[in-house]
Amino acid sequence: MKPAKELISAYKKLKPEIKKRLAEFSAIHRSSDEKIFSEMCYCILTANANALKCNEAINELEKKGFILKGEPRHIRPVIKGKARFHNKKAEYIVEARKLFERGGRIDIKSRLDPRDILNVREWLVGNIKGFGYKEASHFLRNIGLGKDIAILDRHILKNLQKYGVIEKIPPSLGSRRIYLEIEKKMKGFSIRTGIPLEDMDLLFWSLQTGFVFK
Repeated sequence: MKPAKELISAYKKLKPEIKKRLAEFSAIHRSSDEKIFSEMCYCILTANANALKCNEAINELEKKGFILKGEPRHIRPVIKGKARFHNKKAEYIVEARKLFERGGRIDIKSRLDPRDILNVREWLVGNIKGFGYKEASHFLRNIGLGKDIAILDRHILKNLQKYGVIEKIPPSLGSRRIYLEIEKKMKGFSIRTGIPLEDMDLLFWSLQTGFVFK
């Protein structure tokens, strides 16, 4: 088990960059519904996939207009090789878009009550195909609504184990109970270290890759 003081020291150095990135996320929530929906599509793609390649795919889909207008047959070739299960994920993007379409435009903000993020997350998990708790949490954090939730992917779990927050990495996070139990432990670790929950994912990512992303 590594001492948390090393992590706290690293956070102090990276804090300005992390806070800048979080401010950019918050700006997305204040931007258009279309931009927020694009971030949702990114989080659909990143499940079991490389974040940088998925970001490339989203940029290309935006340029071609396929995020808002494309059918699965348009989206598949763009995301193939960048996101796993590209056939299914192309369908998930189109199905999610239909869920938020109102009068020819996207209306997603009305579904995202910043005063009740835990219930918003439950709604996302239950209604967005391709979203589990990790993906829903990732999406909410990426639009500036992730203060009280954890993104429990493999790199987070490895670090939680390294710092003694959890004894072992579960084989799956498909269970709501297991996800919420580990999230609760991570919240306690956040309080003990003074590192906010939404900052911790970016910190772990940066220590692993050398840069702050999303």
